[in-house]
This record gives sequence, C-alpha cells and structure tokens, in this order.
Amino acid sequence: MNVKRLAGKVALVTGGSRGAGRGIAVELGKAGAVVYVSGRSIRGAATHGFPGSIDETVEEIRKHGGEAYACRCDHTRDEETQALIERIRQEQGRLHILVNNVWGLHDLEVGLQPKPFWEYPLKLWDATFQSGIRAQIATSHYAIPLMLEADFGLIVHTTFWDQNKYLGTFYYDLAKNAINRTVFGFAHDLKNTNITALAVSPGWMRTELVLRHFQTDEEHWQGVDDLKNTESPYYVGRAVSALAGDREVHLKNGQVLQVGELAREYGFTDIDGRVIPPFLL
Repeated sequence: MNVKRLAGKVALVTGGSRGAGRGIAVELGKAGAVVYVSGRSIRGAATHGFPGSIDETVEEIRKHGGEAYACRCDHTRDEETQALIERIRQEQGRLHILVNNVWGLHDLEVGLQPKPFWEYPLKLWDATFQSGIRAQIATSHYAIPLMLEADFGLIVHTTFWDQNKYLGTFYYDLAKNAINRTVFGFAHDLKNTNITALAVSPGWMRTELVLRHFQTDEEHWQGVDDLKNTESPYYVGRAVSALAGDREVHLKNGQVLQVGELAREYGFTDIDGRVIPPFLL
C-alpha cells in the first residue's frame, strides 16, 4: 500500500487536540494529506486542563514527515469557523477532506450513567447539539462551497452506532442518531456532486481522558483488565485514511460504517497489530 496515497489532498480535522480527532489527523498526515487541525486547546492553554492540544497533534504529524497546521478555532462561533475555511482557501485553494469530530460533551462534568433524561440537566442539550451537531453542520456549511471546487470530496462524521440499539442515555443517544441522520441528509443533497458524506463508528477508544480515568498510559494499559478490548484512536484514523484513499468511496455515501468492519474490508490493523471487531452493546 502506498503510504502517501493522499498526496495532494487537503484535509481539515475538527476537534483534533486529542482522542479520535488526533488519531485521524495523524493518519491522514502520514498518508500524505496536508492537514489543518482545529480545536480550542493550544499548548499551555488546554480546555479544562485536558491532556493534548492542536499543537501537539501537528507536531506528531510533522514527526512522521507530514505537513500540518494548528488552527485555534471555537466551532460554536460561526465567524471563527468561516475565517478558518477562508484561511484554507487562501493558503491551499482547495479542500478535499472534512472530518467533523468537534464535540462538546466533555465540557460538562456529568457522568453519563443510565437514568431517566429528566434527571439530567438541560445543559446537556447545549453540550451535544449546540457544541456538537450544530458546530459540525456549520463547519460543513462553510466548507462545502470550497470542496465543490475540488476534484474530490469526502465528509466524515465521527459517531457511535450499534444496529439501532439504545445507547444508554437519552441525550447521547439522541445526539449520535442526529449525527447519523445528518450524514443521510448530506448524502441526499450531495448526490449530484463529487462529494461523499458518511459516518464512522469506532469502538471504545483509549483516549487520553480514558487513560487518565484509569490512571494509566499507552505504555501500560494492558495491565488494566477493563481496557483489554479497547482500541487506540489511530484505529479510527486508519479507517478514515483508507476511506479517503478509496476511489469507490462514493458507493458508501450516506452510510454509517463501523471501524471494525472497515479494518476487515481494507486490511488495516490497530497500532498493536490487532484487528478489533466492531464494538457491540
């Protein structure tokens, strides 16, 4: 496989400071794409003191020989999102890959335990819909006109999906299914263009926040029984990279795709060599 199969492509990954966003940005960069990494966390000023920043993600891409740019952006502010797309237009003149990964739920210190929705604060709506779904739609709103000028377009949303099962809590379930329906609607409106819209559903990822919760790190997680079936954020990154390099990806327009199934289809593994099956509830 040509590791630079995305050479000449320009990508924007939102919410790229940590977790899935970081893994996706790094794998796109390793495959040769020019990657713009957006988020609120910069070195020395991370959101809520979380580990990771857009600067560290860009550094990792560059260590692998890739080209990347850190772009501080609060995607709940339309003017900042619009300015970011304009920056890409001015610097690159095109945009081929958009990964909508920005998500606001981590802003709230609310543990999502199964209980009736009325026992949760209404601010969960803002965290999942205003800071999540609306921010993603707004990014696409400004990005699609630039993508239409390119010879290829792929919009990827990160989500979670398990055969229409209830996802445990009302706001999380509602938001993830809204993302999935967003992709379905995008695909309908984009059907006569060269842009494909789809969603990818990873399993339980060993994000920086998950590792911190279990008081471990990427070098020692194997010693934690609860993490034995987890996957690294680079697993979903490799899925998105494979999709972006697939000339027949338009056949998947509007679909929600599980990373474990994509690993089998495209023949990639996680960073430890495992092919991890789809995560099932």
